[in-house]
Amino acid sequence: MTAPQLAVRNLSVSFRLKTGQALQALTDVSFTVQAGETLGIVGESGCGKSTLARAILQLVTPTQGTVEWQGKALNPHDRVAMKAYRRAVQCIFQDPLDALNPRMTVSDILQEPLFALRSELGKAAIRQRAADLLQAVGLAAEMGNRYPHEFSGGQCQRIGIARALSVEPQLIVCDEPVSALDVSIQGQIVKLLADLQRGHDLTLLFISHDLSVVKSLSNRVLVLYLGRIMEIADTASLYAEPLHPYTRMLLAAIPLSDPQQERTRLANIVVGAGELPSPLNPPAGCVFHTRCPQVQPVCRTQVPVCREVMGRQVACHLVKDVN
Repeated sequence: MTAPQLAVRNLSVSFRLKTGQALQALTDVSFTVQAGETLGIVGESGCGKSTLARAILQLVTPTQGTVEWQGKALNPHDRVAMKAYRRAVQCIFQDPLDALNPRMTVSDILQEPLFALRSELGKAAIRQRAADLLQAVGLAAEMGNRYPHEFSGGQCQRIGIARALSVEPQLIVCDEPVSALDVSIQGQIVKLLADLQRGHDLTLLFISHDLSVVKSLSNRVLVLYLGRIMEIADTASLYAEPLHPYTRMLLAAIPLSDPQQERTRLANIVVGAGELPSPLNPPAGCVFHTRCPQVQPVCRTQVPVCREVMGRQVACHLVKDVN
């Protein structure tokens, strides 16, 4: 059996605050991603989505667990292997303008990673590639002489996508790439990502709190809550029949276009009362039990194991195995 392109094994990340407290951002997260697929990663703000992205990108050091690339565990001390990994895995950030150096022209921004990771191409080829990348994301090549502040938010995100594509990566981590954009622009960016994925044989990790956006792009969806995996399933199954109460809460929060249906939806939402607990003091047992309307005594004391049920992974005491 072919090894997954990316594998996260029992990954935990904690941070020591100035107060001396430990903030547990991720706990025992495991999943795999096959080449060419899009895995959506969803959850409320503060659930650990961006920390997971940074751990995969090796921008934060895991407390325990490993990240494997094409069957081999990453070793941050192996400079040759890490340079190859940096070229293979790139990122698109949430704030398109903040992610671009305001003192550099767009052309220089696109050339910078090429000089760092593909310097063998030579100056002329790198300049030409920067111009080609702008056209690939729907911008004119002559726009390379401008600075980021001269572009709209949607155009800046196109530049960010071009920069991620510059070194011809195999996988791109998209960390909420459309959340800062107008709704009309979000659709354009999602379509651009889908087109580029097909054209460049890319694998995508698409992180978002907007399940309607994730549905349109993802093959599978991973649901995070307070740093733990609640459910992983193929997109069609998860949206048609969510097993975990938290997944049902997220789906129930998707706005409806019909005003009457929207009023009915809002009136019937009963799952997820209360606020997200603090990761500084997470609940014992199932971390979702403080907001779950179906909570049982076992939920308050025992952490549910993420296990396979109905062809998906789910961590919930209430979901019974199907023989």
